[in-house]
Amino acid sequence: MAKTDIITRFLIWRLRNLSTKNFTLILSGFIGIFAGLAAVILKEMVHAIQVFLTSGFNVEYANFFYILYPVIGVALAYLISVYVFKDLGGHGIPDILYTISRKSSLIPRVKMYSRVVTSAITVGFGGSVGLEAPIVVTGSAIGSNIGQLMHLNAKKRTLLIGCGAAGAISAIFGAPIGGVIFAIEVILLELSVGSFIPLLIASVTGSLTSMLLIGDDVLFSFNLTDQFLAAHAPHYVVLGILTGLMSLYFTRAVLKVENLLNQLGEPAMKILYGGAFLGLIVFFFPPIYGEGYETLNALIEGDPQRLLNTSPFFPEIENPYFIIVFLALVLFVKPIAAALTIGSGGSGGIFAPSLYVGGIIGFLFAYSNNLFGYYIPLPVAHFTLVAMCGVMSGVQHAPLSAIFLIAEITGGYELFVPLMLVSAISFVTTTYFDKDSYYKKQLIEQGKYLPETKDEQVLGLIDIRRIMEIDLLPIRPEARLQDLCDLVKLSKRNIFPVVNEEGQLSGIITLDDIRDIMFDGEKQESVMVSQLMHSPPDFIHPSETMQTVMDKFEKSGAWNLPVVENGKYLGFVSKSRIFNAYRKRLIRQQQE
Repeated sequence: MAKTDIITRFLIWRLRNLSTKNFTLILSGFIGIFAGLAAVILKEMVHAIQVFLTSGFNVEYANFFYILYPVIGVALAYLISVYVFKDLGGHGIPDILYTISRKSSLIPRVKMYSRVVTSAITVGFGGSVGLEAPIVVTGSAIGSNIGQLMHLNAKKRTLLIGCGAAGAISAIFGAPIGGVIFAIEVILLELSVGSFIPLLIASVTGSLTSMLLIGDDVLFSFNLTDQFLAAHAPHYVVLGILTGLMSLYFTRAVLKVENLLNQLGEPAMKILYGGAFLGLIVFFFPPIYGEGYETLNALIEGDPQRLLNTSPFFPEIENPYFIIVFLALVLFVKPIAAALTIGSGGSGGIFAPSLYVGGIIGFLFAYSNNLFGYYIPLPVAHFTLVAMCGVMSGVQHAPLSAIFLIAEITGGYELFVPLMLVSAISFVTTTYFDKDSYYKKQLIEQGKYLPETKDEQVLGLIDIRRIMEIDLLPIRPEARLQDLCDLVKLSKRNIFPVVNEEGQLSGIITLDDIRDIMFDGEKQESVMVSQLMHSPPDFIHPSETMQTVMDKFEKSGAWNLPVVENGKYLGFVSKSRIFNAYRKRLIRQQQE
């Protein structure tokens, strides 16, 4: 009670002394700090778990532990998420997008900490996923809940969700510009110039928080020594096409494997089979263990032999052709490992796996070219970095985020030209075959729908049950025309639903259907309602999207359609009520 009183007094003071605009700027700074703290905690938890699990045992037996660790991690993450937090893991970012679109940006409070714990366990035990999606969910949840606590409207809550995402990405990657671009390109549907400043503040404070607590802990320690040459442009064009095709494979492989796991039904079976296959993959391909940034650093530094040294089968093989074959197998198995980790109950994202796959394909492209002596030598590090950008662009459909993120985390600003070229070509190649991003495909798989236009977004906020009209007077099919005429005298509507004893809709009758015979006394006694009724042009289910409802109105040409659930009649929806609700929603959004 005391806490509520303090918040109430603070909000009253805020209304008197601070404009909403300035208050949002202050909140964005705090959200960035909290998101940065969450990123630091997540990083340190993963590091602590990995040190605890891998330090002290004989390297020769490490791979046998790697078989068990991912299974244990996935099982623990699932049990904690279901029985402790009541918040099942998974990808997370698609749910954030759906919450913004359909649930007025109201993210449950538990997501402010649940994904930090479950993803730390998943990745710490060697789950082949990334930490980026969980920390974006955490930052977004912090922004949403602070907005709810401060009684801000849905539009401001959405902006604060973007601030949380920007601060989280900035903190975990050390990339403040990349964090802002990611929030704009992936999380927020629309953005005004005034809304841009809070994102900047949140991203900067998130990055500063991470730097102050754990220092300049960059993912990739690399300094550019070679300059971009225009002669390499044709190779980058080919690389763009390859990364686009690999993005398609990545997306489809992950979705396919997750669907196969979902067919198992029981969570225990998912953990058992998913964890077992994941353990076997890691056993044969140790570089797949965990996030994989150490693997990428080895490739950027031109030392692929380091990856073979972790294998129990061929640590002493130094054949470059074998390296190509080994990395090619890792390239195609990595998306499967990521899907097994998430689909079996672990918590994580495909951010890091997409960078991982991109780095390998870029390395293989340049390494093979140099090995076989085609044309001019290619800088392996450059192509590794640029391909990371290409696959990220293709998988997430976020070319700008990919460009700035890779440029920042590698310090490779001199690579802007090839980054832009490969990112654009990869994006075009991917969208040519599949117009939906990985996150949107996830929602489609779940039967959810994201609006593509402003009209669809506003329509999506309209609830069928709220605009449903229930003042239409029903009549039984066994009634006579005389009974219907008596009903006409009482009703203000010209449609009469015919409903049986079980409450099921048998048909409808309009005033036009009886206009010619309603005053005929003989027919009033002899004609039954069941003879006059007819089927409506279409039916509406209360859980349908408003876009689907509007499509039904367009196809049927009707002005009123009945709402039916499990055969039971509930009411009618009219075009005029939809237009009126749409107008009110639009005015409210403009005022906000």
